[in-house]
Amino acid sequence: MLPIGGSELQEKLLYKYVDNTLLGEFEITISVPEKKPLSDDKINILWVQNSYDQPNLIDWFKNKDNHKKYSWYVFNSHWCYEKFRMMYKLPTNRCAVIKNAIEHFPEVKKHHKDDEIKMIFHPTPWRGLNVILGAMQLIKKDNITLDVYSSTQIYGDKFKEQNDDEYKYLYEQAEKLKNVNYKGWHDNNYITENISNYKIFPYSNIWEETSCISAIEALGAGLHMISTNYGALYETCSEWPVYVQYDTNYKNLSTCFAYAIEGITEYLHTDNMHEYLKKQREFYERFYNWKFRKNEWTNFLTGVLDEHKK
Repeated sequence: MLPIGGSELQEKLLYKYVDNTLLGEFEITISVPEKKPLSDDKINILWVQNSYDQPNLIDWFKNKDNHKKYSWYVFNSHWCYEKFRMMYKLPTNRCAVIKNAIEHFPEVKKHHKDDEIKMIFHPTPWRGLNVILGAMQLIKKDNITLDVYSSTQIYGDKFKEQNDDEYKYLYEQAEKLKNVNYKGWHDNNYITENISNYKIFPYSNIWEETSCISAIEALGAGLHMISTNYGALYETCSEWPVYVQYDTNYKNLSTCFAYAIEGITEYLHTDNMHEYLKKQREFYERFYNWKFRKNEWTNFLTGVLDEHKK
């Protein structure tokens, strides 16, 4: 299986929504510099999705002679741009921020007082699976369950073969907990088609996100979200989630998430919450929708091309 993580998904959607004739004027490389050979007859753009501290990026960016190899650097959040700008002194006149987006916005399903409260955790395991499993062991209410789709498979067979053993103890722990269902890896189409069957996305993140497709998908489907404020999550999620202060003490973090989850369930069925989640979905449909994001990319690429031709 070829990898289809968030970065690969965004590249696929770019070529789906933006005019391919226009895109043909550019060589757009995702995240890792020179992963694609630099082009002599196209305009080279590096679309940065990865964090500033990734080992496969640091040496390249530290060498300032490399910075001129790309005409433009596009970042998926202002947080990401600021980190690269401060760390590597990139030329600010050749940097732009164009945020990620999605294309599926299912209708919000109302929660009723006596309904089962189903939650979903679909990010990779190193993004806080240990923390949310700790929280589930503290939750006393028996109508709250968590479905876990976390896996390394999202990055392909080779990546899974090399990395999955490190997280098997978490998968086994999830399988043993009575209020957790370990579903294993399912592709993005499955997740987007089924995400509206859930009520809460508890994102116990301990990894510096530069954007977060999982959060955009959940918020755009009208799920109530609980999240740490780590990395770019506060930018991506705005004021919509309940935020839990990031804590390097993961035991404390689990306790805070358990408390937040049980607290949310007390008002999830109310009219005020239904209206809140409806407005949340409308916000993401407007600001994180590829139907609109394509215009940003089109305007940006057209401007770069016009400048190049002068």
